[in-house]
Amino acid sequence: MLTAFYHPGYAAPIGTHLMPIRKFALVADGLRHAPDVRLAEPAPVMAEDLQRVHTPAYLAAIQSGTPRALAESQKFPWSPELYSSVCLTGGGCLAAARQALRDGVSAAVVSGFHHACADHGEGFCTFNGLIVALDALHAAGEIRTAAVLDMDLHYGNGTAQLAAVRPHLFALSLYGNDYWANECFRDVTERHHDDGANHRSCALPAGCDRATLLQIMDATLPLIADRKPDLLLYQAGADPYFEDPFSPLALDHDDLLARDRRVFEFAKAHAIPVAWVLAGGYTSDVRKVVVVHLNTFQAWREIYGC
Repeated sequence: MLTAFYHPGYAAPIGTHLMPIRKFALVADGLRHAPDVRLAEPAPVMAEDLQRVHTPAYLAAIQSGTPRALAESQKFPWSPELYSSVCLTGGGCLAAARQALRDGVSAAVVSGFHHACADHGEGFCTFNGLIVALDALHAAGEIRTAAVLDMDLHYGNGTAQLAAVRPHLFALSLYGNDYWANECFRDVTERHHDDGANHRSCALPAGCDRATLLQIMDATLPLIADRKPDLLLYQAGADPYFEDPFSPLALDHDDLLARDRRVFEFAKAHAIPVAWVLAGGYTSDVRKVVVVHLNTFQAWREIYGC
């Protein structure tokens, strides 16, 4: 039985927006009658969990809405409900990470929000739930080291910046759009960021197909295995899908299912507990985004024999 963490409070009231925030509820609906998945509601993260990662000025802006430019730096409208919702999304990441340490694998039906930086948000990401969760577990002595595998379409710039000053973390981003100064770049040859000792990346070429993707994964996943992390957080993006308006890649639903299988094969082979989160997905038909995310659960079934 897999425990997946979902809460209706994940969805802040952002109005009509490119970010399909209702997808979390749609994915949860698709899991409600699965006999092998238990949906559980997480507790919100505590203030001290956020304070390890984000600056006091930024936390105050998200709570109060002032200054508005900072409170909306993630590119969607601020509301009084925003702070409570992002505490719950962070709580989902933390709960899934902790459950994976117990069960070997778990999921959170929410994004890890990998563009969020210490002092501001970016790219529809308010607080970086990936780093908040791993720092909380590290502070509690539940893990010594951890890794993030980010396979959202967009480079995980916020996670990389935060991992750079955290020797206990390692972040690997495999991406098809670069991300710089709160803007995405479809052409990954247009500009490039610097990697560091504990954050590495690999660009997927335009037109990337399944064979190319799996070859790149096989070449780069050993960077995680070499560090022998106590826990792996996997950001399973839906936006690499070929119909996504941002995607230059040639990956369909079956290709992304193969991607997810390869991640779980890797984690199982190296006995690394793994928790995954959802990410991205801007295809106009949100049902196609939901299929990507439900297929990640199917990949879990196939690899873990459930």
